[in-house]
Amino acid sequence: MRVNGEAFRTVWMEGTVVKLIDQPRLPHRFAIADQPTWQHTAQAISTMVVRGAGAIGATGAYGLAQAAQMAPEDGFHAAVAAAAAGLSATRPTAQNLFYGIRTVLRAIEAEGDNLPAARQAAVAAAEAVADDDAACCRAIGEAGAPLIEAGARISTHCNAGWLAFVDWGSALSPIYAAQRAGRRPFVWVDETRPRGQGASLTAWELGQEGVQHAVIADNATGHFMARGQVDLVIVGSDRIAMNGDVANKIGTYSSAVCAARSGIPFYVAAPTTTIDPDCPTGADIPIEERGADEVQFTWGWSDDGRFLRVRTTPDSSPARNPAFDVTPAELIAGILTEKGLVPATPEGLARVVRR
Repeated sequence: MRVNGEAFRTVWMEGTVVKLIDQPRLPHRFAIADQPTWQHTAQAISTMVVRGAGAIGATGAYGLAQAAQMAPEDGFHAAVAAAAAGLSATRPTAQNLFYGIRTVLRAIEAEGDNLPAARQAAVAAAEAVADDDAACCRAIGEAGAPLIEAGARISTHCNAGWLAFVDWGSALSPIYAAQRAGRRPFVWVDETRPRGQGASLTAWELGQEGVQHAVIADNATGHFMARGQVDLVIVGSDRIAMNGDVANKIGTYSSAVCAARSGIPFYVAAPTTTIDPDCPTGADIPIEERGADEVQFTWGWSDDGRFLRVRTTPDSSPARNPAFDVTPAELIAGILTEKGLVPATPEGLARVVRR
């Protein structure tokens, strides 16, 4: 994808440095954040300098490759194992993170004590994870574009565009494909409290691509659905259970319920790396709860160009901050993958899941 006409990926590696688009600075500043060690890379995942299922999957893979390059010969495998554990502990919900780390770890282990080969294999495996993510998301766009008719009005939640993956995105990829085909869709962009990834990231992406859109408060989505101003919903996912239940950013379930009430098809877009073969149902998905301060405070740019945090709740009021919720399979019209549209059923997922 392009930023002001220049091609970028969300994450890549140069030498032993992992490079990330610094997402908390968007949409007002575009900057690249360098991560010199795997510990810095892990911290970037935890603090959401990088976020989104596919993007943190590739970042975790690059982080482990980074650790393999810098691990000492004496105790190499122990150092790699410690890095894998540290990277895995950064965020608990997104399946792609564990997939990326596991893929690189297997490549390292396959080389045994041939450490030069193990270091080389780690980088190659991480690059393959990133390339696969980008290719899958492009294929999701091609598979999903036929769902979008000329002038279609689409609702989405959070950010499942190219910033959430290595390139193209999942939920936004069909929209980009339809836009480039001349169908000019319109997108309702939920702001996505408390971190505002819709308002800051999705809106910025759509603007870069020239897609018509409007940012709305999260609790306005049902209003526009009820008034017949939404034709379909496409959201992403951080983990898909084998029964078709889907975990995505908090507020997705509410959107799905409103869509069902209004008779609007609700699609989930995700690469097959997001499907967890060891997770039977949505009840088995671990739901990350982040710090209360994300609800109690809001970040933004002041008129004089400062990036400031302001409190929006009473000092004495506690807060809860679940980062994800689970949408049950019966509310989902289908899951868009790189292998096409599949039903949100055990049989449908069994045909495409990676093990």
